Amino acid sequence: MTATPTVSTFDDAYPVVLRLTGRRVLVVGGGKVAVGKARGLLERGAQVTVVAPQVHPDMPVEVRVKRRRYRARDGRGAHLVFAATDDRAVNQAVFDDAEDRGVWACSVDDPDRCSFALPAVHRDGHVVIAVTTSGASPTLAQAVRDRCAAALPDDLGALADDLARARAAIRAEGGTTEGLAWRPLVDELLADDAPTPAERPERVDRWMRMYAGVTA
Repeated sequence: MTATPTVSTFDDAYPVVLRLTGRRVLVVGGGKVAVGKARGLLERGAQVTVVAPQVHPDMPVEVRVKRRRYRARDGRGAHLVFAATDDRAVNQAVFDDAEDRGVWACSVDDPDRCSFALPAVHRDGHVVIAVTTSGASPTLAQAVRDRCAAALPDDLGALADDLARARAAIRAEGGTTEGLAWRPLVDELLADDAPTPAERPERVDRWMRMYAGVTA
């Protein structure tokens, strides 16, 4: 009888959203996977360094490239580290060095050598939908993300902007945004018969007058 393979997952995972602008991130590996990681990190404002003997021609020009094999000191000063090579020994070394420094590390498609995992993400402005299967199946996470995204309003990012302006107006008047009845307003703005984007500011202003005593 064939033994059941061990499944590595992240059942102890704690979801967070990281701010990477200006922070250094190391990517070890220069193939297509590394290109994808570098692009996503650059989009979020990270300072990306890639270490690899050979680098794919599609690697973004904004990336700092070191064309050589990985060295332990490459991870100094990095806030996140990605191992994206096809050499298990190198990925292990990258992970071990990051662990020694107390830095979060992710080895692509190798949960045993990861201290964090990347979810499947959908973005609409400031709204971010992230789905994870705790490492069990990235493809399932992507499928669930796509179904969630298909069910969302097209202008969800704009709605978030309207609500952000409302919160800022309340704070500008010396009030607090805590403890207010936001949920009924949000439910109304997300309903099937919700106000149109053009009508939405007036509805938000009316709510602010009623519940926050603020005139926008």
